[in-house]
Amino acid sequence: MQHTAISLGTSAYLKQHIRTVPDWPAPGVQFRDITPLLQDPKVFRVLIDAFVHRYMDPALRPDVVAGLDARGFILGAVVAYELNVGFVPVRKKGKLPFTTIEETYELEYGSATVELHTDAVKSGDRVLLIDDLIATGGTMMAGKKLLEKLGAHVMEGAAIVDLPDLGGSARLRESGLSLFTLIDYNGH
Repeated sequence: MQHTAISLGTSAYLKQHIRTVPDWPAPGVQFRDITPLLQDPKVFRVLIDAFVHRYMDPALRPDVVAGLDARGFILGAVVAYELNVGFVPVRKKGKLPFTTIEETYELEYGSATVELHTDAVKSGDRVLLIDDLIATGGTMMAGKKLLEKLGAHVMEGAAIVDLPDLGGSARLRESGLSLFTLIDYNGH
């Protein structure tokens, strides 16, 4: 029997479409693969609608959506389109052609640097920062810092999945960032 989002609840419905890949990219890691959420048009629509319906609320409506490289681009661009606001990519170092600012951060498996065009947002813009998953929180924290350097206000961070045992969501909240996630995997 096929369950629907209405009978199961959105989070449970979406969770049953996330694939867990054991021991990838390293032994002991349970990788949460969101690509099945994107492959089925009905599931993809339920996923996007969960974000869009939240951010249509005038109190939560952003001026711009910023997506974190790379899966945050998929979600962020579609959410921005549906909200009729602009989209800004926060890219891995060396991928943006114009003048950039950068932020280096630690992540679960090493370190990385992300960049943002210097004209990506205006001072005072309300920004929704979106990614697929929050693990250690490093990527989202780096994106937040970049946007704030340009004078924007990151009103909320959003992700499909939170891995709370890795501490990222707690660190982000401690930094003052409100978070909205659809699915938690305790015990990651």
